Amino acid sequence: MKIAATRADPVQAILQDLMAGDMQGFERELHEALKPQQGYLTDVEMALYQGGKKLRPLMLLITARLFQPQGELPHKVLRASASLEMLHVASLIHDDIVDHASLRRSHSSVNAARGTEMAILIGDMQFLQAVRCFVDTIEDMTDMQLVKWVLDSAFDICRGEIDEMTTQPSWHPDPLMARYLTTVDRKTAVLFGLACESGAALMRAHTSDLRRLGSFGRAMGRAFQMMDDIFDLSHSDEEAGKRKGIDLHQRRITLPIIHAMKLFGDDHPMVRYLRGQESADEERINAWVDEIRRSDAFALAYAQARNTALQAVQFLEHLPPGPHLRALHDITMHVVNRAY
Repeated sequence: MKIAATRADPVQAILQDLMAGDMQGFERELHEALKPQQGYLTDVEMALYQGGKKLRPLMLLITARLFQPQGELPHKVLRASASLEMLHVASLIHDDIVDHASLRRSHSSVNAARGTEMAILIGDMQFLQAVRCFVDTIEDMTDMQLVKWVLDSAFDICRGEIDEMTTQPSWHPDPLMARYLTTVDRKTAVLFGLACESGAALMRAHTSDLRRLGSFGRAMGRAFQMMDDIFDLSHSDEEAGKRKGIDLHQRRITLPIIHAMKLFGDDHPMVRYLRGQESADEERINAWVDEIRRSDAFALAYAQARNTALQAVQFLEHLPPGPHLRALHDITMHVVNRAY
């Protein structure tokens, strides 16, 4: 099954037009936040900051703009957006360590380039500097909640990593699905929720709006990770910046794989391989990747991702209308409209 692209990338349009000035402010703050680490970060780490679409800080800035459409945003909002990107990069570094990944966005991962011990320290440094920068955004006691949100998010990311590592492929697909959703919420969705909720909180939005935006961000982040799991099995090595089907190669239980396990049954060689009951070489695993892509597992996974995105945009109702609210909607739907 292949979904064709139906429109140009709205995220690029939002970055280049609607949010261009605010993103420049974010880049300046990120540059300042990285200065204390000069001498410790190499081109490998800097590539993580230079690549990507900066989706999490972008969403923080957009949610702030819901409550101040015009004029310069407060400095603390820009500072928080830079802190959020550092928190994200820290999670990427640690994720690659756990996964023994050698590539990240077509470049060498930090652990592959500098070794596991150094990668752990560099990742920890990003986490700590992210928290330090969030502390710098505090102007009064109301802002203090941000620090707790950041620490809670970092705690959830760690729990999500442990949840993923302790998932047993021998479980029935139903408990595997439940564990998968919990892991996704902790590893990925939590930062999107933090981005949307903190952007609004820094602008003193009402509690009801904070809750809507936090729920929106978490649902959008869940859909984002579901699509990422689909891309792992569908994109070429060059497109993905990593080995295609690496989740299956590493026996990592993801959304389309769970659906495939349920469809194929316990006696299927792929299911036996995932459960450690059978060995397989690379050619055989690649054949299973193609089999999953041809099966209904792909359609089921995509339908689940799209329904999650539609649930996310429902949380945007009753928020201040305008181009920034439309931007949140367009970004969310783009997540599930991308070709695969």
